[in-house]
Amino acid sequence: MSSSTQSSPPPPVIEATPERLLAARKAVISSSIGAALEWFDIIVFASFAVVISEIFYPEGDPVFSLILTFATFAISYLVRPIGGLVLGRFADRHGRKPALTLTLFLMMLGTLLMAVAPTYSQIGIWGALIILASRLLQGFSAGGEFGTATTFLVETAPHRKMYYASWQIASQGASMALASAFGFALNTYLTDDALHSWGWRVPFFIGLLVGPVGLYIRSKLDETEEFTSRPPAKSPLLTLFAHHWGRILAASASVGVATISVYMILFMPTFATSNLGISPTAAYLGGIVAGLICLIGSPLVGKLADRFGPVRIMTIAAIAALVLAWPLFQLIVTQRSVTAFIFVIAVLGVIMAFYFAPLPGMLSTLFPAEIRGTGLSTAYNLGVTLLGGIAPLVLTWLLDITGSLNSPSVYYMGVSVLSLIGLFFIRKHYGQR
Repeated sequence: MSSSTQSSPPPPVIEATPERLLAARKAVISSSIGAALEWFDIIVFASFAVVISEIFYPEGDPVFSLILTFATFAISYLVRPIGGLVLGRFADRHGRKPALTLTLFLMMLGTLLMAVAPTYSQIGIWGALIILASRLLQGFSAGGEFGTATTFLVETAPHRKMYYASWQIASQGASMALASAFGFALNTYLTDDALHSWGWRVPFFIGLLVGPVGLYIRSKLDETEEFTSRPPAKSPLLTLFAHHWGRILAASASVGVATISVYMILFMPTFATSNLGISPTAAYLGGIVAGLICLIGSPLVGKLADRFGPVRIMTIAAIAALVLAWPLFQLIVTQRSVTAFIFVIAVLGVIMAFYFAPLPGMLSTLFPAEIRGTGLSTAYNLGVTLLGGIAPLVLTWLLDITGSLNSPSVYYMGVSVLSLIGLFFIRKHYGQR
């Protein structure tokens, strides 16, 4: 059997001493801060897509302006695999701790550019270019954040690795709930002029406050023993692509349901406003509920994954996504009510929690330690870019050319099938359960 199909050796069992448990808790906090800032910025941008399209791309057809906004959003995902390769290799060569500090600093810089960007009315098209630069910085840094933080978490955790890694997803749930709360409050209590002139910037400035705290906490971390106990990888990229391409493809496909569930929820405010003619507050309330479900549910699902195996839990969630996608969209299209929107988004939140929570731990055990940062970052970001990050753009385009309000569910179902195929190969060829 070739090295691309052999199962990777399990990570060493670390004794769960009080010192180890304390280090694991610190790792959870430091990793969660980075994930929270990354996803807060992403979710806020998607949530205020209609406002951003009107103030940065005001010319021409509103649908085309919205497509330009989501194209800017999608372009940031095209650099995520590059960020994953560069920053993942940096983590494998120079350590998890310096890579974590670098990704957070770049993330803060991207958020700052977004918060202060002048609008079209102030400097014309240059404002849109500043937004693009912000998204590219965010995409590059986010490309390295997930893989490096998850690698650090799993290598620090003495036991229950799926549980500890699931806090990455719990922090994303917190970001979703908080960003949706901002969307609800700003759209409800600000006038339209206030929202367009300064209100949309408030969440980005709030997100920036988390950054310095995260940098301080990460500066106090100790490097993982799994990294310091071996020589740094000489060529993690060459090793990855020469011997582990099968793992990359299977892992990238397995990311699908996780990432499409997130971006389907993020697309809902735009869908409500632009396609159903109802207030986006319905979708924001649903986003709060889905975020809280993910925040509370992810660690519980992580415990289940430690007991029964991550692939089993994720397979059940992927089947649920495939079966429920069409009836869920049919419900909101026919009912067009706040209650229906909240219910559907809550169900998507449950699917997201059950599928996404075991994913970081499963991916980390799929790659050997010497290339774990590079492998995890590359596979995750390819999956996110191809199956999730471009989703708002694809969904807007599908709705425009087909005229079918159920077309987003077809995309969701297609991604679910790809994830099931990826999970099948991971279980059959790489020894994951």
